[in-house]
Amino acid sequence: MVEVRQWRREDSLRFVRAPGPDDDKYSRGVVALRTGSAEFPGAAVLSVEAAWRAGAGYVRYVGSARDAVLARRPETVAADDLGRTRADAWVLGSGTDAATRTAEETAALRGILRGEIPVVVDAGALDLAPEATAPVVVTPHAGEFSRLRERLGLETGADRVVEAVQTAQALGSTLLLKGSRTLVASPDGVVIELPTAPGWLATAGSGDVLAGVLGAVIAANPDAPLAPAAAAGAWLHARAARIAAGMSDGPPGHPIVALDVAEALPSAIGDLLS
Repeated sequence: MVEVRQWRREDSLRFVRAPGPDDDKYSRGVVALRTGSAEFPGAAVLSVEAAWRAGAGYVRYVGSARDAVLARRPETVAADDLGRTRADAWVLGSGTDAATRTAEETAALRGILRGEIPVVVDAGALDLAPEATAPVVVTPHAGEFSRLRERLGLETGADRVVEAVQTAQALGSTLLLKGSRTLVASPDGVVIELPTAPGWLATAGSGDVLAGVLGAVIAANPDAPLAPAAAAGAWLHARAARIAAGMSDGPPGHPIVALDVAEALPSAIGDLLS
């Protein structure tokens, strides 16, 4: 039997804290990102921006959109990954396409997925998720979810909650299924359901922002289970969207772009901590 838990504001508070006098950039969480591509450099910019804005103390970028990332966020450490990259969480795949991925890139992604550091797997890296032995959160939207289930040999047509659990169990990983009501499913059969997100969040690049937020929250909570940490990140993402869209006092709000959501993350965190 599937257990569905409703996620609330106070639940997110357990995963967000103000840094104290003994904190440094490392204790606040180190996020490493291998995102973006020549075709989609904006995804790298959005995911890196979100990791910073969600409170990461150190962000390292090792993808192919270095110039775009540094032009927007010069604080970022952008260098090749020589196998010694220090990280508390990795973010992979946003703004990439498995169909055009090189053999070298595939080998690098597999190396990360077979490590011990938690990994957020998005978009163009989802095809490699079934091979992962690292702690993983996969973040498909509806279309990617269908393709992932097909790759796993799972039939469609069941209830969305049931399918989320089936997929998490087949992967042996945490699944964050994006949508107006985001679900976070664990292999143990527990599902977290997030409150309905603002409709304005249905905009290109919002998933890239979410990936960066998840990386930051997971990195800042190294001892926490992945499912609730991912739920806290999704809650912050939706709250930032509400602030960006001018919906703090309720609907209807106004249009936003993904970068607006990233820039509203500090306000969302401040609101949560107040």
